Amino acid sequence: MAFIPHTDEDITAMLRAIGAQSVEDLFDEIPKGLRAKDLLQIPPAISEMGIGRLMQERAYQDGRLLNFIGAGAYEHHIPAAVWSTITRGEIYSAYTPYQAEASQGTLQMIYEFQTMIASLTGMDVANASMYDGASALAEACLMAVRAHRQSKSMRILMPTNVHPSYRLCVSAITESQNIKIESVAVDRSSGRVSVSALAPFAGSDVTALVIAQPNFYGVLEDVDALVDWAHANNILVIAVVNPMSLSILKPPGQWGQRGADIVVGEGQPLGVPLSSGGPYFGFMTTRHDYVRQLPGRIVGRTIDLDGRSGFALTLQAREQHIRRGKATSNICTNQGLLMSAATIYLSIVGPQGLARVAQQSVANAQSLRAQLSTIGIQPVFDAPHFHECLYQLPVAADAFIAAMAAAGIAAGFDVASFSPEWPNTLLVATTETKTADDLKHYVNIFAQTLKTMGVSHEH
Repeated sequence: MAFIPHTDEDITAMLRAIGAQSVEDLFDEIPKGLRAKDLLQIPPAISEMGIGRLMQERAYQDGRLLNFIGAGAYEHHIPAAVWSTITRGEIYSAYTPYQAEASQGTLQMIYEFQTMIASLTGMDVANASMYDGASALAEACLMAVRAHRQSKSMRILMPTNVHPSYRLCVSAITESQNIKIESVAVDRSSGRVSVSALAPFAGSDVTALVIAQPNFYGVLEDVDALVDWAHANNILVIAVVNPMSLSILKPPGQWGQRGADIVVGEGQPLGVPLSSGGPYFGFMTTRHDYVRQLPGRIVGRTIDLDGRSGFALTLQAREQHIRRGKATSNICTNQGLLMSAATIYLSIVGPQGLARVAQQSVANAQSLRAQLSTIGIQPVFDAPHFHECLYQLPVAADAFIAAMAAAGIAAGFDVASFSPEWPNTLLVATTETKTADDLKHYVNIFAQTLKTMGVSHEH
C-alpha cells in the first residue's frame, strides 16, 4: 500500500499552482449524470490497521493461520509508511561507504536510531545495531569480560528462563574463549529468578549476571532486587529486554540503585515483519564507562570547519579498522535496513503510540488469560507477565498445536521442545493485532480441540 504524505497545506498549494479551487474541479469534464452518487455499499471508514487486516484476510482466503506464537518474534501492526519509506531506492540500497562521512543521510539515520534506543533503554550510549538479539547477548557476555577488569573468573550467570535459542547462541560463541556459562535455576511457582537462588554465588568472583525482562515465559522479574544483589557482589548486569515492553516498564538504566550495565535485545517488534525466521536485528546499549568496549560502530554528531552540524563514525573498534588483536569483536556490520525500519517506526508511532501498543497487548493477554480459565486452562506461573503467558495443558503440546493448526490457529509455542522440565506447556502471545473476536474464537477452538482429544472442561 503506497503512502501519500500530502497534507492539507500541500494540496491547497498544488491546487493554487494549477488554478483550481478544489480537487472536485479536476473532474468537471465528467457529466454530473455519470458521476457516482453516495457509495451505499462501502462501509464506514476504518483505521489503517483495520484496512490492512481486511486486505490480508481477503488475500489469504486460501489459508492463513491466526497467529498466537511469540517466543521472541512478535506480530505487531506496522504502519504502511514504514516500509513505503524504507523501500525507496535512496534508502533501500544505501550503505555506509568506507569513506563514511560521504554518506551523511545514512549516518544520521544510524545516529537517530542510537538516540532512540539509548532513550528507550535508559542508557548512555547505543551502537549502530547487531545481527540479532541472540548474538547481541553473546557479544554482551564477551564485552562484560573485557569491561569487568576486576573479575578474573570469566563466569557468566545465565538463568534458565533466558530464551533457549539465546542460550544456545551464547554457548556456541563463548565456549571456545574459556568463558564459563553457569545456569541459575528459576522458582517453580513464579518462573522468576530469586535472590535466594543466587545466594550460592555471593562473595565469589563472578563477571556478570544475565537478567531477561520479560523472561522467556513472559514473566516479569523483580529486576530491582536482582540488580542490587549483583552490584553488591561486584557483578555486572546484562539485561535482555523486549523493546516494546520498555514503553510501559521501568527501563534497565533505572533498575535498582545503579541500573543495568549492558542492555541488549531483539529489535524485530519495532517495525520488522515476521518473515520465516528473519532477518532481524539486535541492539546494544551501555554506560559511558564501557563505551570503548562496545562492538561494532558508533555514529556521533559533530561540527565541521564551517560550523555546520554533521555526522561521523566516532568509534569503530572492529577488525576492518584496527589490528585484529585490538578489535573488540568480529562483528563486521550493522543491520542497516532493519535498523532504519525501526527508526522510522519509532518516529511514526512516538512514545505515546508505542505505549498504547504495549498496553493493548497486555490487555489482550489478560483478557485471554481470564477466558481460558473458564475452560479450565490455567497459567503455569503465578507472577505478573507482559503479553505472553505459559499455560499448562492436559494433553501433549505438540499434538494439541497440530490439531489447532488444522483448525486455522497457530496456538502457541511448545516450550518442552526446548525445556523438557516443562512438559505439556504452551507459550501463548497476544499483541495489539488481536481483536476481541480473535480471542473469543481462539478460546472456542481451544475448547473444541480439547474435547476432540477427549478432555472435558472439568479436567
